[in-house]
Amino acid sequence: MSKQLGQVMSQLRKKAGLTQRQVALAIGITDQTVSNWETGQRKPQLTPAQTLKLCNVLNCDLEELASKDK
Repeated sequence: MSKQLGQVMSQLRKKAGLTQRQVALAIGITDQTVSNWETGQRKPQLTPAQTLKLCNVLNCDLEELASKDK
C-alpha cells in the first residue's frame, strides 16, 4: 500500500519521539505547517537547507523521507 508524503513524515516524526512543534522549531517553520503536511492539506516547499535539517531532525536520509512505499 502506497503512503503519502505526510504519512511518511508523521511516521518518521513519531519514530524519532518528536512533536510537531519540535520539528517546526528545528527547521524554522510553524507547527501548523507541519500539521498541514502530515494531514495532506499542504505539500512541503522547503529550501535545500531546510530539507537537510528536516532529515537530520527526523533521523532519516532523503531517500527514506521521499519513500512513499514504506
